[in-house]
Amino acid sequence: MSTPSLPASDRALRLREALIAAAFTADGLLERLGAPAYAALARSETVPALRATRGDSPLDTLVRLFLLQRPVQASAAAVALPLEECVQDGWAVREGDLVRAAVDVRPYGGPEGQDWFIVSDLGCAVGGAGGIGSHEEGVVLGVGGASTTLAGITVRRPVASALDLGTGSGIQALHAAQHAIRVTATDVNPRALEFTRLTLALSGAAPAELLEGSLFEPVGTRTYDLIVSNPPFVISPGARLTYRDGGMGGDDLCRTLVQQAGDRLNEDGYAQFLANWQHVEGEEWQDRVRSWVPAGCDAWIVQREVQDITQYAELWLRDSGDHRTDPAVYTQRYEAWLDEFEARRTKAVGFGWITLRRSAAAAAGHPSVVAEEWPHAVEQPLGPAVEAHFARQDYLREHDDAALLAAHFTLSEEVVQEQVGVPGAEDPEHVVLRQHRGMRRATKVDAVGAGFAGVCDGSLPAGRILDAIAQLMAEDPVLLRDRTPQSIRLLVEEGFIEPVRDGAPPS
Repeated sequence: MSTPSLPASDRALRLREALIAAAFTADGLLERLGAPAYAALARSETVPALRATRGDSPLDTLVRLFLLQRPVQASAAAVALPLEECVQDGWAVREGDLVRAAVDVRPYGGPEGQDWFIVSDLGCAVGGAGGIGSHEEGVVLGVGGASTTLAGITVRRPVASALDLGTGSGIQALHAAQHAIRVTATDVNPRALEFTRLTLALSGAAPAELLEGSLFEPVGTRTYDLIVSNPPFVISPGARLTYRDGGMGGDDLCRTLVQQAGDRLNEDGYAQFLANWQHVEGEEWQDRVRSWVPAGCDAWIVQREVQDITQYAELWLRDSGDHRTDPAVYTQRYEAWLDEFEARRTKAVGFGWITLRRSAAAAAGHPSVVAEEWPHAVEQPLGPAVEAHFARQDYLREHDDAALLAAHFTLSEEVVQEQVGVPGAEDPEHVVLRQHRGMRRATKVDAVGAGFAGVCDGSLPAGRILDAIAQLMAEDPVLLRDRTPQSIRLLVEEGFIEPVRDGAPPS
């Protein structure tokens, strides 16, 4: 499998202009294919898209060529593209009267409506024409659910330097290029670096520094304001496939990545990863992953999914196409996965997000490390919610109970109250506060909590509100003040109420 030659910057621009002129964009595809055919592509079903592109427009040609990876007539390709340049530069291959794509080019909509294009190996765009399966060693995948998830949870503030570790086809580097002055992208696979170069060029983004090597070895002791990584986190018996298997035992690759990230972060810098971790007999998964957090860093660890070892093995055996091989070979490989898990006393595998932030408080020995399970739906992009989480942790570290009672709070805008109980009953059995943005959390509160949250408009300190509630409920105000700060902390930590700072609640 050969790597496509790199286009010159002016020729990449002309190809980009041709793609956009034909509406070969995320919005253009949705309009041309229609929602059902567009959704079918995400399931690796191409028939509806083929039926929708039976015309001879430039967009029909480009969809069939790059998205569905079907041969098209050279005469039609010449109308849609600067064909000779594309052939010379390695984007396409001419075979007589037909033209075939040499790489997968997939439209991708940026967060502010930018028209971007992710370049990867043929048949390797997740949910694409070829689907995932039977990949050769060293192939480079395109956009998938994991990569878009990481892009969505990443904190997007302006920074001087960003590192995309294990860049693949370059989607994280492309996002980082929008808010970082300097972007470095690394990968153990040199093909991935070439595809990242193509992705950036075709998307009209600034070029990145591209370095070959494993983990942090290519960057030495350099430090960054932002580190992102969608690493080869699959826990497997061996390292057959570079794009997914890290080559270390168990979850050692993810552990090493997290542990080493602390020394590569600038003050107040973020490192954000997707990861798998083992659920080991006799050990809480939270304790296992907390132990990875490096000194000097706060952390927020969110477990999104758990699979037992049979589900996990079957998922990744299907990913590599092993379920289509000889049954005896499939059985042998399945056994190898189960042997690996048995040897490590692993009963399940967790998947989730790990965010580190280097902070002065953590360096002083007061880190905030939150490990939680949240399998429910969230609202992407989640980057602002991630940043707000750490801001709230800072606030709670800086305020003891007395300071909380003297503070002013407002109810977060997206929070609603739900009353749960038997229809017709005079009083609800319990009250639920629910968020409709960000993490979309819900928490059950008692009458005091519901009353407190309901009157938090920033005008009165928390202690005064509690005194009024005590009077209404005929409770001892001193006892109420003593037992309520922990509940206030929980409401602040989970974002149901926001502290008023400098006369105004945080945005």
